[in-house]
Amino acid sequence: MARVIYGGMGVSLDGYVEDESGNFEWSRPGEEVHRRANEVAAQASAFLYGRRMYELMEGFWPNAAAGREEGGEVEAEFARAYVDTPRIVFSDSLESVSKDARLVRHSEAIDEVRGLKEQPGGPLALGGPGLAASLWDLIDEVQLWLNPVVVGNGKPFFPPDAGRTDLRLLEQTEYPGGVMWLRYERV
Repeated sequence: MARVIYGGMGVSLDGYVEDESGNFEWSRPGEEVHRRANEVAAQASAFLYGRRMYELMEGFWPNAAAGREEGGEVEAEFARAYVDTPRIVFSDSLESVSKDARLVRHSEAIDEVRGLKEQPGGPLALGGPGLAASLWDLIDEVQLWLNPVVVGNGKPFFPPDAGRTDLRLLEQTEYPGGVMWLRYERV
């Protein structure tokens, strides 16, 4: 059975993925962090995104894979993993997505993800706190890049109304600049 893994995003020490202005530049990964993120992305059997995360990712990575964005080999490696991995977009407002993605109504997300979990395959990489909040009970693992910054307010990584969720640490790695890779599973 496939596992749903939420994360892969930079998170501030106080639990936000964006500050109150929508800025997340403070979480821009260094080369070592990016290499590890590439390894994680390459293992995914599909990326699961809400509208906002899809538009953010789709606006850059296909162009980077085609050589239309500046960046080094590390970014190019992630871009290739991104375009080579199926993307499922959950949205009730989008009318269409790229030819390499599949659109599912957000209202059907729980049933769709339950079905995906029953199939064999690698991890289902869920990106974006909005989608994660609506699928919280289906998430098997949480992965985050903890950044040594406090932003004070913004978009929280964890759903504010999720209630208590017990997690068990599976992996932790420290990277330059004090960034920590943390991987937890639900218990």
